[in-house]
Amino acid sequence: MNESEARKEIQKLTDKLHYHNHRYYVLDDPVISDAEYDRLFDRLSELESEFPQLKMPDSPTQRVGAAPSEKFEQVKHSIPMLSLGKVTSDDEFRDFVRRVETDLEGDTEKIEYVTEPKLDGLAVELVYENGILTMASTRGDGFTGEVITDNIRTVRNIPLRLLSDNTPSKLEVRGEVVIKKDAFIELNRKREEIGEQLFANPRNAAAGSLRQLDPKVTASRPLFMFAYSVGVVEGLREDMHKHYDTLQYLRDIGFSVSELVKVHVSPEEVEKRCAEFIEIRETLSFDVDGMVVKINSYRQQQKLGELSRSPRWAVAWKFPPEQATTIIEDIGVQVGRTGILTPVAHLKPVRVGGVEVRRASLHNEDELRRKGVRIGDTVLIQRAGDVIPEVVKPIFDKRTGSEKDFEMPITCPACGSDVHKDPDGVYIRCINPSCPAQVVERIIHFVSKSGVDIDGLGGKWIEKMVDMEMIKDAADLYYLKSDDLLKMDRMGEKLAQNILNSIEKSKKPDLPHLINALGIRNVGEHLAQVLAREFHSLENISIASVDTLSAINEIGPIVAQSIWDFFDLDETKDFIRRLKDSGMVFPVEDAPKGPKPLEGQSFVITGTLEKYSRSQAKKKLESLGARVVSSVSKKTDGLVVGANPGSKLDKAQQLGIRIVTEDEFDRLVEGT
Repeated sequence: MNESEARKEIQKLTDKLHYHNHRYYVLDDPVISDAEYDRLFDRLSELESEFPQLKMPDSPTQRVGAAPSEKFEQVKHSIPMLSLGKVTSDDEFRDFVRRVETDLEGDTEKIEYVTEPKLDGLAVELVYENGILTMASTRGDGFTGEVITDNIRTVRNIPLRLLSDNTPSKLEVRGEVVIKKDAFIELNRKREEIGEQLFANPRNAAAGSLRQLDPKVTASRPLFMFAYSVGVVEGLREDMHKHYDTLQYLRDIGFSVSELVKVHVSPEEVEKRCAEFIEIRETLSFDVDGMVVKINSYRQQQKLGELSRSPRWAVAWKFPPEQATTIIEDIGVQVGRTGILTPVAHLKPVRVGGVEVRRASLHNEDELRRKGVRIGDTVLIQRAGDVIPEVVKPIFDKRTGSEKDFEMPITCPACGSDVHKDPDGVYIRCINPSCPAQVVERIIHFVSKSGVDIDGLGGKWIEKMVDMEMIKDAADLYYLKSDDLLKMDRMGEKLAQNILNSIEKSKKPDLPHLINALGIRNVGEHLAQVLAREFHSLENISIASVDTLSAINEIGPIVAQSIWDFFDLDETKDFIRRLKDSGMVFPVEDAPKGPKPLEGQSFVITGTLEKYSRSQAKKKLESLGARVVSSVSKKTDGLVVGANPGSKLDKAQQLGIRIVTEDEFDRLVEGT
């Protein structure tokens, strides 16, 4: 076959596969068998291998994943992807309606409302040029996102090429990437089989899948995107005046759009629709945590305008936490990484929020007593977003008399050591640092994404390693060999090598993640960043006195003492030495050079700055010694104001706080 013939066949196969992808993944109405599809796909792959110069940018073969990236690039959205204001009741929604009607007073066009499911996934933006997908990014902070083009190409229901030939020269499509409930259950089942850590919920799974540096991992996940709006459009039909019409257009050119989208001509219809949504949410194939309400007319949207981070023409109606009743079959005790004993209810399995729940937190002994929970009780449980399911209350009318009180143990259920109540009288704690349950939880924390991020090393594998005495702490992970891992059941050579590769990759953490990974008592992600910013290296933190630590804003005497105690332990010194000996690179962050004229001052940033992202402005201020906080108070020294500032400006003016415009900010950070 010559190149001309190959080009024609590649074009024909590409067209066919795009058509069948749309039939299968978007319309759910395939017209050929899987075997016939595979035959077409394999033939295209074969031709592209033989004639690589003919591979098209929208080739269906790109869905299997490109080569891994080193990091994600950043991209600024042409139009900010704003977050939505929230309402939770009929009264709050009517307040939104009154504001809309007041701002549109005198407008002759009838106000229409569009309702959509508020999808619980990861927001993305896709850019099409002349009908071909050229770039994709995450929402990020709304103004700047991460480029994930190679990963997005692996999502099967996202068109690589738009179906219509009459498409805009440039089209930005916004949507939500989700994992459907059934696919999530199957994904977790497979992960459990191979000992990998289970995903907490479909949203976490979808977000984590899209932010993989290796697109082949993304390609293996059952991701699905619903389109819900557009950004920049160059050359769209002139008759496209309404949001609902745009959604229909997106459906026509190949996107999945929720069938639940509806247009309403009155607020009362919207309220009725919200009640319907709450009624059917459990039966939907995907998770929703609310309903989005938008004004349909684009002209009216423009007239209503926007606040600093949210539009005035849309609102998210958040649903109440999902609840269910079930029976407490037993109450056990879980030992955390700091030794705290937490009572946990073992439940008769029940589905809440699209997830099967078998356990729920009872928090602590005082909370358990306050609620009066007993073993055998019928209880109301709830789950909202990422929150661990919790027992709301027992249903006393359901009691039969056979229920039993629960008593917290006087010894640790994991190691048998005595337990002690904290001075504040809230938590019961095992003080044996060698307690196996604490060891496992400390290692899980160390390898987590908020720690050094050892991908693929789930809790079940860590438990096995500790049980088999392969490791006693996280430092031991860096001395494991392939032969060690292969001693565990269900551990194959490929998985063992993947784990070793992840361990090796984790040897170059940044300083905040390394500090957080150590699991210092009272130090979480935020204080880890504070310590990194103030001390610039782990060595500097380890030799800091309690007084030096206490002098830092946000670190009080109790936290300072716990940091000093941690680094004073011989076990800590040995642990850090073994990490270094394994080849881990301990980062040293350069201290900002030059004078610090804003030392000790507190600043707040509001609105959109033209020259700086929010994080860039924050770093500029911090390099001069300032502390950047999120809310205005009497202690605030200055408010940096960009375009479309919110209520923080009003509050600052009321308190007489210095207002810094962007031009003044330039002079401030440049020292002029």
